Amino acid sequence: IVMGTRVHTLAKELGISSKELIEKLKALNVAVSSHMSTLDDEIAEIVRHELAGDAPAKKEAPAKKETPAKKEAPRAAPKEKKTARAPLPRPEPEKEPPREEKKTPSTKVLEVEFPLTVKELAVKLQSKPNQLMQDLIKKGHFLTINQPLSQELTTEIARELGYELKAAPNAEEELLAFHSQEMSPERMRLRGPVVTLMGHVDHGKTSLLDAIRASNIIATETGGITQHIGAYQVALGKGKVTFLDTPGHEAFTQMRSRGAHATDVVILVVAADDGIMPQTIEAIDHARAAGVPIVVAINKCDLPSADVDRVKEQLAKVDLTSEDWGGKTIVVPVSAKTKEGIDTLLEMLLLEAEMLELKGDPEAPAQGVVIEAHMSRGMGPVVTILVSNGTLRAGNVVVAGSYWGRIKGIINDRGERIPQVSLAEPGELLGINGVPMAGERFYAVQNEAMAKEITEMRQERGRLPQRETQAKVSLEDFYQKLSRGEIKELRLIIKADVQGSLEAILGSLEDLMGKEVDLKILHTGIGDIGESDIMLASASNAVVVGFHVKIQPKASALAKVEGVNVRLYYIIYEVIEETKKALSGMLAPEEKREFLGVAEVKQVFQLTKVGAIAGCQVSRGTINRNSLCRVLRAGDVIYEGKIHTLKRFKDDAREVKEGFECGIRVDGFREFEPGDQIESYRIQYLEREI
Repeated sequence: IVMGTRVHTLAKELGISSKELIEKLKALNVAVSSHMSTLDDEIAEIVRHELAGDAPAKKEAPAKKETPAKKEAPRAAPKEKKTARAPLPRPEPEKEPPREEKKTPSTKVLEVEFPLTVKELAVKLQSKPNQLMQDLIKKGHFLTINQPLSQELTTEIARELGYELKAAPNAEEELLAFHSQEMSPERMRLRGPVVTLMGHVDHGKTSLLDAIRASNIIATETGGITQHIGAYQVALGKGKVTFLDTPGHEAFTQMRSRGAHATDVVILVVAADDGIMPQTIEAIDHARAAGVPIVVAINKCDLPSADVDRVKEQLAKVDLTSEDWGGKTIVVPVSAKTKEGIDTLLEMLLLEAEMLELKGDPEAPAQGVVIEAHMSRGMGPVVTILVSNGTLRAGNVVVAGSYWGRIKGIINDRGERIPQVSLAEPGELLGINGVPMAGERFYAVQNEAMAKEITEMRQERGRLPQRETQAKVSLEDFYQKLSRGEIKELRLIIKADVQGSLEAILGSLEDLMGKEVDLKILHTGIGDIGESDIMLASASNAVVVGFHVKIQPKASALAKVEGVNVRLYYIIYEVIEETKKALSGMLAPEEKREFLGVAEVKQVFQLTKVGAIAGCQVSRGTINRNSLCRVLRAGDVIYEGKIHTLKRFKDDAREVKEGFECGIRVDGFREFEPGDQIESYRIQYLEREI
């Protein structure tokens, strides 16, 4: 039995939020961990008096701060007048324009739509097509005037002529930029949490959802719970809670694999008579992989065989220790049958949302997530959405995946037509010209023309290429993806035949972890690899490792569709060795510079079209064309770049050996002086192992 006063109860009594009270308690050196922490009656009474005494002091503070602000304003004015009279600022604008004139030719930016033909590029760069074709021939590219250039080659030619090409934003990029712009803090409003229920089969997820909703439905509603739209809201005294009705963690993770992060809190449902089961562990791993806070509801507490303490003990073993056991996890005993504890569960959800400080801008253009969609005979495509920001109104033009439409009507979870849906509210949309996939994002756009342009672009790309661009990681290409910055850690899902084998594998993998490498085990389990494992790997960009197990046929087909890498092993040594190789790729390769040669600058030639050419004599080693180089003056490095041109008299040369003369042109450097040294080198990358 817990004696004393809970933090959230005291906050309610004082008329402030739990978060504000926690901050005030910490300022008073009262140790609390969360809104569920308990205060002694004596400390609670002291806090009441202390906080009551702070109120007048806070009102007096602004009055004292206002007077100096008014005094400082007139002092600042004369300083501005003095600086205006001083003669120092006048020469500054005269010096700045020449600097800008020098920079503009090399930094002139042009927005173009790739690909460009030779003729189009010549027009953009204000050059003659014949001259451009000659430059291309020198580079080994024989192209006609109407032949398109690759983006890389186009950018290279433009850069040499003093231009920087930038891809012109298309309608889709403009839409995303418009919706991702910073929101005004003044317009931000608190919103209710979006909650998903997860857990083992037959532990009462559906019955608990029905009990929560039935207890908040108006008694006069005909037919009771008649409308099922995959999401609905429960209105409470302090706010609203939105529940996503998904058929388990597979659907939750499937949405997340498409980039839909709609859930704010997960309710983990555990039966009081059954305890934690394999699917419960899977649900925990899926929620943790998504980074979503977990609230535990121990259901079926009305049964004679219920043992809440045993369930709490099991929860502590999976790092979900209850608040009353000294942990940080909110655990609420409930009964879907008798509705016991449901009000407490809803209150705890609002407290959790209060700590998360969920906010949105109701005045912004609407955007959100498609929960589900289907084709209705009478109404056509019906799309269930959840608004994550802004307000969506009937008549708005919306893009959802590869489809668009002007909203003809919005239906809520009670089957009623409503004019709009706002922050964290669900609704069914009528008027979309197709059935988008669950997990797609939707956006309100300015007009039908923009909507058509965006959807046509997406349809041209097609679903298959889009999924190929989102290909998952494999052990073979892990290092390449890491070097491109696409992934920062190796994530594994491990399934084994028996617990002993699993523990042996985990023990060996722990020895591979170090300061420079990052290995994360998302989920482990006993038994064959199933669809749930594949969906978790797809959503988390992980590799599935199986030891002495098989992959189910449906899971194998899903892995091919989702691009998930599945590896099956029968020897533990092979598991460890392949993982070790992948992790070795995470170590930054060792760079080794190999010296090639040095040339001394004897004379500098300035050519009109080409620029500065250094007339040199190779004093040591060999100078290679296209090799890396650095320019030294009096022993100090003044420039590092690449040798662009190497000539022996009038002929191009691949290399010039010691004792011979040559002409050298270095990319991006023109300020050669006699006596400078050009050092040629190349870099070797040596792989490191754990």
